[in-house]
This record gives sequence, C-alpha cells and structure tokens, in this order.
Amino acid sequence: MLDREGFRPNVGIILLNQKNQVFWGKRIRTHSWQFPQGGIDRGESPEQAMFRELHEEVGLQPEHVRIVARTRDWLRYEVPDRFIRRDARGFYKGQKQIWYLLQLVVPDWNVNLRATNHPEFDAWRWNDFWVPLDVVVEFKRGVYEMALTELSRFLPRYENRNRYLRGNMRSQDGDQGMQVEFSMGMHLHMELPPGASFDPDPQKDLNELEQNRPTPPQ
Repeated sequence: MLDREGFRPNVGIILLNQKNQVFWGKRIRTHSWQFPQGGIDRGESPEQAMFRELHEEVGLQPEHVRIVARTRDWLRYEVPDRFIRRDARGFYKGQKQIWYLLQLVVPDWNVNLRATNHPEFDAWRWNDFWVPLDVVVEFKRGVYEMALTELSRFLPRYENRNRYLRGNMRSQDGDQGMQVEFSMGMHLHMELPPGASFDPDPQKDLNELEQNRPTPPQ
C-alpha cells in the first residue's frame, strides 16, 4: 500500500524501560541495530499496526506497555534504488512513519524475539536514549534523529538515585550489627527492618557496592 508519492505507511517504536533506556535490536543475520518498525496494513490505524508490530518483533502485548507519546506528523525516508526490488522501482520510494514512544510496565523478561516464525531480531539490549546512529543503516539515520528529538521532550521523569545517593545503611547480621556506607552524592540515613536487605536499582552498581563494603568488626 503506497501513497501517491510512493511512500509506504509505517510505524516506528521507541520502547523505554524504567531508566529511560531504549530497546535496541540487532537485525537478524546482520550487524545493523535499529528500533522495531513495520508497515501499516490496509484497514489498520497506526496504533493498531504499532501493537501488532510490537508483538511480532518484540513479543509484547498492549498491557505490557504504556503509550507516552507519538510524532505529530509523518516522518519520511527514501530507500536507495539498490535496496528496492526491480519490480518496485519507479513506484516505491521509501517509508513514511508515525513514531510511538512506549514505556515498558512489566519486567523485561517478557521480551520475546521468537514470538512468531519470522523474527526480525536475533539479539537486543537496553541502550541510552540517544542511540549511536552510526550503527543504523545510513538512509534511516535522519528519521531516527528527528523521531528521537521530537519525542525526547515527553520522556518520563527519571531520578537516577544511585548517581546522587550517599549515606549510611544498617542491617542486622545475626546478633552482630554491621554498618555499610556507600557514596554517590548526597546523604541518606535508612534503618532497615531485621532480615531486610538493600538492592541498588541499577544492577551494575551492585558489584561496586560489594567492592566498597567495609569489613565487619571482629
């Protein structure tokens, strides 16, 4: 389904986790990374197509995400002739896309790249919002930059606690109390109930916390 100018209607998906990192998928059997995207079928609305593509490419259902925002207008990119089938040359020009900003509201183990028999990705990771566009196929980079720029103002507020956190934490270890200190920016005094433990939010900070843990008094 092409418009009068030869562009196929399409949707693009920027999926956020709770740290405002984005889902970054590696195209199957290639070294290219990209956001999920796909064509709008006849009779579908952009939102319906987005949810269909979200399941087909990432394995998520509508209840797994929250729509944060979408681009106001179509964003277009042209596809070079060498990537167009010969029978479509002269008719097909490229893609026009509505981009959606979604937030994952369930754990990321719900992501499933094999939800269908025709997977688009063979690997994925969380990446900073401003993704490295040099790993995106060149003719899509302009649209990616426009979509990220337009949707960045709708990013949910995220306070990186571990970046600014500094304080004392106490927990019980049998009958012997132990004080743990960690420094990341400001003071916080927290009393934990017996048997409780503190789990830093970003997992990468856990190793750092363990390395800096003082030796308990003998």
